[in-house]
Amino acid sequence: RELQEKLEQEISELKRRDAELKLLSHTEDHNQFLHSYPSLSALSEPTHSSSINIRPLSYFEDVTAALSAVRDKLQDVLREEWTNVSSTEVDVLLSAAEPTTRAGFLQYSQEIKLDPNTAHTLLLLSEGGRKATNMVQHQSYSRHLDRFTDCSQVLSRESLTGRCYWEVEWRGGGVCVAVAYKNISRAGGSGFGNNDKSWALYCDKNSFTFRSNCITTPVSDPLSSRVGVYLDHRAGVLSFYSVSETMTLLHRVQTTFTQPLHAGFWLGYNGDTAEFSKLK
Repeated sequence: RELQEKLEQEISELKRRDAELKLLSHTEDHNQFLHSYPSLSALSEPTHSSSINIRPLSYFEDVTAALSAVRDKLQDVLREEWTNVSSTEVDVLLSAAEPTTRAGFLQYSQEIKLDPNTAHTLLLLSEGGRKATNMVQHQSYSRHLDRFTDCSQVLSRESLTGRCYWEVEWRGGGVCVAVAYKNISRAGGSGFGNNDKSWALYCDKNSFTFRSNCITTPVSDPLSSRVGVYLDHRAGVLSFYSVSETMTLLHRVQTTFTQPLHAGFWLGYNGDTAEFSKLK
């Protein structure tokens, strides 16, 4: 703005001087000409424009290059943020699309077998690794670091990520259907639901309860001998269903899973059984 005003002043001054010179060129009085000329010639040097520091062309090229780099960086940041937002929106939409019918859940059915190296010695595995039974006598399993030593529990061979669905048939006085991280303790506080590494639904003939991190939550009816488990690992969703002629939600967990999960059973009394149902 200042530069523009200075230039406008000089243009006005030059126009005034030009008019005076034209007028002086027509005078016939030589004395008048000699008297006026010095004052006009003193205006020959601009008073402002010469003092303005005009940057060289290379300066503007450098500025242009810098601005272009900033623009490219902003575009990269915006593109990355948009991708993150889009991915988050997709995750939300996908997690919201939890099935509502058994046929919908069966699309994610997972074949699961129990890992004998994790089974407590009171548990007998059968049916190709799908069934566990609490026995009176200890089984002759070999020593293994993965074996539960305090609680009559067992974990699955398979690690579970993504979307999975499975069903469990249980019988007896006290059975637990659970999921847990593989690094759950094998002794001490290893009971499903008694730590922050497992989520468990405890079932008996009179009631169901959900337990995790030593917090117990009563579960409403209906009770059934078949429990459906739906896992959306990425969305942090774990749901337990009562399965009969219809499916009824018993309990739903919304959390963040930091490791792959393993399905598990706890069988509290002699003769208790739990079995992964064949869904395929």
